[in-house]
Amino acid sequence: MSGHSKWATTKHKKAVIDAKRAKSFAKLIKNIEVAARMGGPDVQGNPTLYDAVQKAKKTSVPNDNIDRAIKRGAGIGGEAVEYTTIMYEAYGQGGTAMLIECLTDNKNRAAAEVRTAVTRNGGNMADPGSVAFNFERKGVIVASGEGTTEDDVMMVALEAGAQEIEGHPEGFEIITEASDMVSVRQALQGAGIDYESADAEFVPNVKVPLDAETAGKLFKLIDALEDLDDVQNVFTNMDISEEVQAQLEAAE
Repeated sequence: MSGHSKWATTKHKKAVIDAKRAKSFAKLIKNIEVAARMGGPDVQGNPTLYDAVQKAKKTSVPNDNIDRAIKRGAGIGGEAVEYTTIMYEAYGQGGTAMLIECLTDNKNRAAAEVRTAVTRNGGNMADPGSVAFNFERKGVIVASGEGTTEDDVMMVALEAGAQEIEGHPEGFEIITEASDMVSVRQALQGAGIDYESADAEFVPNVKVPLDAETAGKLFKLIDALEDLDDVQNVFTNMDISEEVQAQLEAAE
């Protein structure tokens, strides 16, 4: 899930991943298959596949699973599965806008399951285009804060084309144009700065601040969506303050 910041929901998301590790693995594997299908099985020569593999490794997906996914995606051994990307739009609690990104081999199943999850958890489906205009496709890199300073990260990232850098106790969130993400990520690596993930995401232009009660309800809706096999990502324009985040953590 992505709101105003990856770090705003870090603790919540870690708990979700721990509870649903098998589903998390399956979605990471699906990303690898699609990346290998689109750009070939050479990890070093396919930047999208490289980032998908790195993200899977950071989440402790076994290397054997990763290798099999690359072969399936590339059609090696005749196991290839074709997935279609579909984007659904919805409104969540507090008037938040939601983009629900699916990767599926069955459009009808994906549509029915997404609609059911949204309506049963207090949201409403939106007409195509009514939500998407508020989001822009950007590169989002989460860099480790270990062994580096904000000045170091800023110097390297901005020179490589980053647009925005936000520091957090755990590290740094770097926003780029989607087309510049790989070059910024490579520049960070070249400077010895480790990164947790590098993804093309939908970043909101206008954000909606939420109180703790409303945010808690929205998280339940997001959890229900992320529990679906076909849902890869849920993007929202929620804005959660440090005070609200502290209240949510205290309630867990």
